[in-house]
Amino acid sequence: MVSGSGVFSSKAEGKMAAAESDRNASSALCTEFVNFSARDTASRWLAANNLQQEVYHHLAEYVPRILCLGLSGGSREEQREELACQLLLFAPLEWLLLGEDPSTGLVPLQKKNLSSPLCGHVFKVGEPTYSCRECAADPTCVLCMQCFLSSMHKDHRYRMTTSGGGGFCDCGDAEAWKMGPYCQNHTPVGSSKATEEDPVAQLHPDMVARGYSIFSIILKYAVDMLTWDQENQLPAGLEPLEKADSYYCMLFNDEVHTYEQVIYTLQKAVNCSQKEAVAFATTVDRDGRKCVRYGDFQFCDQAKSVIVRNTSRQSKPLRVHVMHSSVVAHQCFALKALSWLGQIIQYSDGLRRILCQVCLQRIPGREDSSLIDCLMLNDSKMWKGARNTYHQLLMNSLLMDLKYKKIFAIQFAKNYRRLQTDYMEDDHDRLVSVTSLSVQLFTVPTMARMLMVEENLMTTIIRTFVDHLRHRDPQGRFQFDRYTAQQAFKFGRVQSLIGDLKYVLISPPPEWSDQLRNKFLEGFDAFLDLLKCMQGMDPVMRQVGQHIEMEPEWEAAFTLQMKLTHIIYMIQEWCSTDELVLIQAYKKCLSALSHCLGGLPDGDQPISLSLAGHSVDTFRYQVSQEKVSIHLPVCRLLAGLHVLLSRTEVASRVPEQLPLSELCPHLLIELPLRCLVLCAQVHAGMWRRNGFSLINQIYYYHNVKCRVEMFDKDIVMLQAGASMMDPNHFLMIVLSRFELFHIFSSTDIRKRYREANKDLVQQNTLIEEMLHLIIMIVGERYVVGVGQVEPLDEVRREIIHQLSIRPMAHSELVKALPENGNKETGLERVIDSVASFKKPGVTGRGLYELRPEWNKHFNLYYHHYSRADQSKAEEAQRKLRRQNGEDTALPPPLPPPLCPLFASLVNLLQCDVLLAVQGAVLQWAVEPSGGSWTESMLQRVLHLVGMALLEEQHQLENSSTDDDVTFNYASRITRPGEAPSTSGSVLALLESLQNTPHLEAHKDMITWILKMVGSIKTIRERTSSTSSITISLGQGLGETVRDKDKAERKRKAEMARLRREKIMAQMSEMQKHFISENKELFQQSMEELEASSSAAEYSSHSSELTCTSQVCVGPWRMGRSERRQLVVCILCQEEQDVRGHGRAMVLAAFIQRSTVLSKNRSRNLPVPEHYNPLFMHPDLSLGIHTASCGHIMHATCWQRYFEAVQLKEQRRQQRLRVHTSYDVENGEFLCPLCECLSNTVIPLLPHASPPDHSVEHPSLEAWLKTTNQQIAVLHSAHRKQSDGASGWVEPVAPKGFKVTFTPQSPFSNSISEMINTFSMSAYKVGLKVDPNEQDPRVPVLSWSTCAYTIQSIENLLMDEKKPLFGSLPCRQDDCLSSLTRFSAACWTSAPLTTVHAHFIRLLSVLVPDSQVEDAPCILSVDMFHLLVYGVLSYSSLHCLEQSGRSSVDSGHLHLLQLITVAHLVQILLTSTTEDQSMDEDTEVSEEQELTCQLYRSLSQHLGSVLPEVSSGWQLWSCVKAAIMPFLRTAALFFHYLNSAVPPADLMVEGPGQWEALCSYLSLPSNLLLLHQDHHTLLEPLIHRWCCHPGVRQNLQGGGVIVRFPRESNRLINLPEDYSVLINQASSFTCPRSGGDKSRAPTLCLVCGSMLCSQSYCCQMEVEGEDVGACTAHTFTCGAGIGLFLRVRESQVLFVAGKTKGCFYPPPYLDDYGETDQGLKRGNPLHLCLERYRKIERLWRQHGIAEVIGHAQEANQTLVAIDWQHL
Repeated sequence: MVSGSGVFSSKAEGKMAAAESDRNASSALCTEFVNFSARDTASRWLAANNLQQEVYHHLAEYVPRILCLGLSGGSREEQREELACQLLLFAPLEWLLLGEDPSTGLVPLQKKNLSSPLCGHVFKVGEPTYSCRECAADPTCVLCMQCFLSSMHKDHRYRMTTSGGGGFCDCGDAEAWKMGPYCQNHTPVGSSKATEEDPVAQLHPDMVARGYSIFSIILKYAVDMLTWDQENQLPAGLEPLEKADSYYCMLFNDEVHTYEQVIYTLQKAVNCSQKEAVAFATTVDRDGRKCVRYGDFQFCDQAKSVIVRNTSRQSKPLRVHVMHSSVVAHQCFALKALSWLGQIIQYSDGLRRILCQVCLQRIPGREDSSLIDCLMLNDSKMWKGARNTYHQLLMNSLLMDLKYKKIFAIQFAKNYRRLQTDYMEDDHDRLVSVTSLSVQLFTVPTMARMLMVEENLMTTIIRTFVDHLRHRDPQGRFQFDRYTAQQAFKFGRVQSLIGDLKYVLISPPPEWSDQLRNKFLEGFDAFLDLLKCMQGMDPVMRQVGQHIEMEPEWEAAFTLQMKLTHIIYMIQEWCSTDELVLIQAYKKCLSALSHCLGGLPDGDQPISLSLAGHSVDTFRYQVSQEKVSIHLPVCRLLAGLHVLLSRTEVASRVPEQLPLSELCPHLLIELPLRCLVLCAQVHAGMWRRNGFSLINQIYYYHNVKCRVEMFDKDIVMLQAGASMMDPNHFLMIVLSRFELFHIFSSTDIRKRYREANKDLVQQNTLIEEMLHLIIMIVGERYVVGVGQVEPLDEVRREIIHQLSIRPMAHSELVKALPENGNKETGLERVIDSVASFKKPGVTGRGLYELRPEWNKHFNLYYHHYSRADQSKAEEAQRKLRRQNGEDTALPPPLPPPLCPLFASLVNLLQCDVLLAVQGAVLQWAVEPSGGSWTESMLQRVLHLVGMALLEEQHQLENSSTDDDVTFNYASRITRPGEAPSTSGSVLALLESLQNTPHLEAHKDMITWILKMVGSIKTIRERTSSTSSITISLGQGLGETVRDKDKAERKRKAEMARLRREKIMAQMSEMQKHFISENKELFQQSMEELEASSSAAEYSSHSSELTCTSQVCVGPWRMGRSERRQLVVCILCQEEQDVRGHGRAMVLAAFIQRSTVLSKNRSRNLPVPEHYNPLFMHPDLSLGIHTASCGHIMHATCWQRYFEAVQLKEQRRQQRLRVHTSYDVENGEFLCPLCECLSNTVIPLLPHASPPDHSVEHPSLEAWLKTTNQQIAVLHSAHRKQSDGASGWVEPVAPKGFKVTFTPQSPFSNSISEMINTFSMSAYKVGLKVDPNEQDPRVPVLSWSTCAYTIQSIENLLMDEKKPLFGSLPCRQDDCLSSLTRFSAACWTSAPLTTVHAHFIRLLSVLVPDSQVEDAPCILSVDMFHLLVYGVLSYSSLHCLEQSGRSSVDSGHLHLLQLITVAHLVQILLTSTTEDQSMDEDTEVSEEQELTCQLYRSLSQHLGSVLPEVSSGWQLWSCVKAAIMPFLRTAALFFHYLNSAVPPADLMVEGPGQWEALCSYLSLPSNLLLLHQDHHTLLEPLIHRWCCHPGVRQNLQGGGVIVRFPRESNRLINLPEDYSVLINQASSFTCPRSGGDKSRAPTLCLVCGSMLCSQSYCCQMEVEGEDVGACTAHTFTCGAGIGLFLRVRESQVLFVAGKTKGCFYPPPYLDDYGETDQGLKRGNPLHLCLERYRKIERLWRQHGIAEVIGHAQEANQTLVAIDWQHL
């Protein structure tokens, strides 16, 4: 114990002593501040012999005293440090450099400086960058927003992305742009000579000399300090005068530990609060290091050991050092010094160049290195902040000076291998590594080529890459182990090298030098070595018998393949620009392939195959039994180069230089053929036991990301091989590799040769795949060099085939097309010629549809179709042809001609082996026996026959004489097959197939083939008789066939019609029979129908008659005739009447707090305990809204359902804790029918009873007098109860008024219970408190939700210009109707005295009452809420009136009249009528006169507070507009309360609304008559209202004045161009972490605040839980509901409460009508107003919670998003 406490006390003393010494130091510093002179110091230095010694001595003295004095780093502390550094440290340096006062000396320097054509703006994180897709040399060439907007590129096709930070703007770099390199701000002025001369020459020689020495000293100091690795010592010359025992515990960043781990560890180690720990962690993440403790050595060392101990369990521990405070101070100053250098050189290019020379100067004593080399080679040892600072300096200095940029690039290339090795070991992101500068250097084409020649850069990069992939198998191939996180991380790092190689190769050289050729070919050799290591990677062996136990690793190999795809493409592009390089590369590649094939089992069991009179020697190899690999990059590169020989015509020009004779076509085709056979066998299901890894490999082999350099090249290689071989030999080898040879070579083809172990279905699939392969080999001619086509033809064909499946959006097409190295697909250049664009509506996206004239190019066996795509496309095309009335044959389209090198490919189509195969398949089809052939096999054979006939026809038409035509397929298929097959000819077989019933689907195709044969015969006959070529006979033959066909079709259609008619007749007969059997039932329902329709007629007649007399309030109101209300329960389907004493029926509803109508978002939410909701302020800052889906249930059914939901939820909690779309603890559930989110139920109550016309209707004065008497009686009764004294004079009670009377409840128990349920929900949600039935505020909140819901619905109707009645959807109509009737009844479940007290307080606003204290002033009460509360609480008073002489309706009418007058006064007091020069009517109407009169009397009461108003017309029009919403809401309220039929004028939009409204509410259409008629009564009241102190205070600016009519709230205005938003967001800094850029800036669409979302720094505590900035903001801005735009993701975020949220499509679309969530595509985005209005409408209809509910229901993923952290 004792020893422990002793340690602690010494610790505390150490801390206090350190702090004390700091305080003394800082006060001593203050006195020196005043006495210090920068000028004297500078002159002293100038005179000194050894400047470095002097400067170091000065720094040693001052730096530790200014910087790093303890942990308390507030913003004042930072400002003090900045000021001290500037005055004591930088000022003398600036004086010394300039030789005069810096404040005057820097300006002339800047004036003399020529403005640089380079922009050089360094991008911040998240800033928008623009790349022109037409003019940029490559995708890394980008512009900043300012340059882009003032450049020519803004009118081109461009791509917009957000920067990761660190790069800079390429404006002014001529090599980066094909055209328009300069924007208007950076266009160079003056001659080019000026730019070439040395900018140093423009400076004074003395300044140059001083500049050299100062820059050398400061840069050396900074480099020494940043690369210093001793924690307790300082470099020579910087030792402090006296060394204090003050240390820092410094924590460094790494990319291994999570935020949570660091926060938890820090709380333990340095004993801080969570908030402080979060702040520490945020700074460590941002700056790379942070001191977390300050004190003596022991104190800091203890914290270090705790941190290391806590973080070393799972991984390597966090890096922590205990450093002396002076070392930390000097390191901090070193960073400030580098920033200072960066600022100084901005003033002059001369100074910049001096700094460049200093940077790259060789350091004496260090072998071959400069200061910059020191920094680069120590890069991985530095912390993030230090790296960022010196990278920034490099960008401002070396990279902005073109001469030194080259010298720096050479240094960078020299160090490249070491830098990359350091980077592999480092764990920081590439962004903060010096290796990321490669993008600035290697993407400049001239520089890349210079580095390739001088530093052999290409070879260096490739060799470094190969060295880092160390794992090989015995054959020397790469072997990737299981992909652990560690390896994935390493492999990800290695891939950055491929990125650098891509930069180097991105633009092929316009002309070649011998050196470049040599170095490129040397690099090519290195690349071939890399490919050799990949050739045959990950071989697979077919599993037989047992399933594979462990899925082998395959992803790494494919990742590598994908990364290299662009490199391989670029290397081929480089080769294609120079003949010599191409020939050399071809030779090298061929020898590399021979080397790889050397391992093939050549002499392994040679076998001889013979078929159809031909024989070939090969060797035995079965894919299904040997090892086979899908990775053949060497082979595929050779295929690519082979095509280039054809494309560049080298093969035909200089064939003698090519090793074509060395090529052994058998070996060339071997590996690709195995690969394709493997795919076929996987399709046939022969490799099922090999698991998913193989299926995934096959998927990627065909996938658009890999197929260009995999599948496509394999096809090309087979085409190359086939064009060099006898076609019969080629096909026999193909049959042999497909393991199908024995089937077609058997003596009698008719009997399918069956092996015991072969599955027939598998065999059929293999035959289909083999035929498909032949179709592809002969027919795929759209590669430039194989067929005579242009590059765009290939893209066009791809698009045609994609759109043949279905119309597609632009983004889908882009995904389906392969990208080149520049991320371009060529889509935009051809799409408009092929397809037409259909714009999207409010949802969905724009679609491209194929133009009909391109349908003829459709090829059913297009090689890039997957099986699913093929069947969809086939179906779509056949359907289209049927619609157009054509036949449904899908013949092959005419292919383009082949290039000379591949010309002999066509012979495959007419060789004997293929004819034998075709004959065999047709033979099987003629004599169908169980499962020995398939229709798709036949379909492929027909396709091949069609291709051959097209080829022959094409040759015939394009040749002059018959002898030129080498292709005579038509004649060969007419000959019968030779022995051993004794079948008929192919043609005969086709003719016999034409009318077989089981081949109906192929009939059209066979007909087309026969027609083609006929037309070819005709042409041949014509050419032989040398007469003119017409194809009439062919057409004639075709036509007779077609006529037969048409007749056949007609007959079938007729049969179908007759069959349909017969069925219809039978059905109608059955219906009649049923009706006659159930006559009574139908009779009854018909009568009911007639009755209801006649009632409807009557009501419409009556409405026409009594339109004027329809009134909804007061004694003359028109109630509905007492109609029964029949409803059906959705759960038990029982029908029931709505009656007061029946079983309770309820309506599912959702209550939520709302600020949608708020006019004052700054108002704080009320504290629930002390808040009295009786008076709603006119700013409506917080309301309670109720919505319903309109579905009705029995209360008992609902309770059972809800209990079941609760039980289910309890069970779910034990299983998995995922937030569901509803929160049962808060009473939420989903409507059982429509799954709409609900949290309560509204009881259904019967319509109001019709008015009693027998009682008299007192005047306003009489009613007020009676009411006042009644109130007085209540007051006295209340006093009696509380005091018990009888000394008071009892007021006289009006006749029949019984205080003690207790009214009977008009409702059954079950209904009362439901009334209670809803009241409690409103109370709980509205106040956010626990239920308490005794709280007097319960009925008020039920009235409140009624009033607020009516107001919000009226507001919507007004804005959408819809009529007040008749335009609401029935769910809203039902909701309002039940809600209003419920509110009218809810007083019955509360104590009467409570409701009386509310009424008395409410009335005291209008009729001041001495007994009521602190009544609010008239300006701080919303009059509609007052009306609703008053009317609904009046019933409680009226029920004590037992005389039966007065009606409750009179009270309602008088309350309405009083409140209308009060509202008029409220409007006039707050009106602002600017004089508008309108032509006023010469005669002043009565309304205008009375308005002026009332206004004048208000002015008298209030004196000079109200402005003078001259125009009565204006006042009246202002009043009329302002009171309209009140009248409309009142009409809605009384309509639902009294079930009154609305007048016809209010059912439509149009004139006459005002008069109809006033008469419906039984008010005079000149509202001021209310004031005029009761002048004597109202004048004193008005006087009292105006004299309330609150009124004067309000009008003189003591609060928010709400003007009427209240404007509707809208979401904020968004800019039209999305990049404006990105720009705003990129300059937004996190409000909490000192100027740090926010990572996820998020815009609130309701109030426009920008928030720092999804980060620890801005988390706040809400109701005892830490939530993110967005969630916290929703509680203040939207009462728990929020709408946000996540700017960097272009995503709308909806949030409801803490646990619910969803993403919603943003209102920004690109030109193709698509959103771009995540900004992945980078197309320019523009605001779509319709979509934004849709989001706004959702918000204003209070539908956000419902949308979130549906989204969460639909997306029940296992990984839930923590919405509260956003």
